[in-house]
Amino acid sequence: MGKKFGITASGREITEDFLENTIAEAEMEYDLTKIKMRPGPGRHPMLESEAAPVESVRLGKDLAKKAAELAQFEGITKADLIRKALRE
Repeated sequence: MGKKFGITASGREITEDFLENTIAEAEMEYDLTKIKMRPGPGRHPMLESEAAPVESVRLGKDLAKKAAELAQFEGITKADLIRKALRE
């Protein structure tokens, strides 16, 4: 399998194969309509009607993996999954 370089935010292992595939995909051009835009430094993302403060929570390895899997299954981000859980 080759050298491992870490994991992505969604929990996927970053391997040499992953990097080669990602580079090949980028070279074939991305569909910009499918790319999620993130706010740049100094911007405050709006949530509902006001700027949202950031809260940091340690989940532990197993809970973080479960959250990533469930978020991917539901087609949402981990942050949206956590917000959804808190609202229920």
